[in-house]
Amino acid sequence: MKKLFALLLVAVMALSCVSALADNVKLDTLTFQFVPSKDADVIITGTANLPELVQAEMDKLGYDIGKVEISVGTNYNATGEAMAAGSIDVGWLPGGTYALYSANQEVDVILTATRAGLSNDSENPADWNGDANKTLPTDDQVTFYRALIYAAPSPYGKELAAKVNAGEKLTWEEFANANWAVASNSSSAGYIYPTMWLMNNYDGKKITDIQAEGGNVITLGYGDAFAQAAAEQVDIICCYADGRRDYEIAWNLPVDQQDETGKQGMGREDSIWNELNVIGVTEGIYNDTVAVTTAKEEIYNPEFISALQNALINIINTDEGKDIFAVYSHTGYAIATDADYDGARAAQKIVQ
Repeated sequence: MKKLFALLLVAVMALSCVSALADNVKLDTLTFQFVPSKDADVIITGTANLPELVQAEMDKLGYDIGKVEISVGTNYNATGEAMAAGSIDVGWLPGGTYALYSANQEVDVILTATRAGLSNDSENPADWNGDANKTLPTDDQVTFYRALIYAAPSPYGKELAAKVNAGEKLTWEEFANANWAVASNSSSAGYIYPTMWLMNNYDGKKITDIQAEGGNVITLGYGDAFAQAAAEQVDIICCYADGRRDYEIAWNLPVDQQDETGKQGMGREDSIWNELNVIGVTEGIYNDTVAVTTAKEEIYNPEFISALQNALINIINTDEGKDIFAVYSHTGYAIATDADYDGARAAQKIVQ
């Protein structure tokens, strides 16, 4: 009887598992895409374990996901376009990119990232410069970050930095005569908020005015922008406030070596804190989104969105999840609404 009871119990448990699996909503493929705010290889390497964690969490929440595919967009707009077309299901979009592609309800936000605050939040650019003012993380969780405008260690960049560190305000002409590296025009930290900063400080002048007035502007990912700054090929770059922390080690490595995250060495001798000087500090930018496409019914519905929200929150609250999302400096996720990004839309309109 005991053996018979044991066999019956195993059979009941097996049937229960089969029944649970049968009740799960099945999706063959779930596609994730990250924007290239870090080097693509770094993002792909850092998120390598994310698919299996998502599959496990979604299974608990009623979804059987056949596979989770992760890619990195060629630029911010490319990810927005792919989501609008329905070829990417879930995207990690900066606020500015989200504002652009949510205007026609092509994407919808489900989560906002939280991140560790920084030891420096001064609006005075000189306060960010030099080894003594090295930016360090804090335990405080914040929902915003700032963009910084940096002077590279090129001869002209050093001239600009010296004036700012001496307490002088740069003129528009000095900015307009520089060679700039900026991110995609939908990048909050790499383009939109630096443009707003120029507009607020120089009578409405924008990054688009620089080319017309003698300077030069090229569009690069952050990794390439830092490399160009280190090579003294540009005078000014724009990036998020903790960008120097991300490239601190690579800045001083020989060019034939890589840091542990895969960033190529840049061959500089002095520290990045001494050489890459802040010359402009923007207002706060609401943190990155996790957004979904609205083009696919199996993705854009309350049940799936709720499950994915819970899955990603559960994952980032684990040590392994924190390691994965550290590639974006995300330390938590909070449920978001579209109205949270009204400020980003206002910024987008000003820039346009």
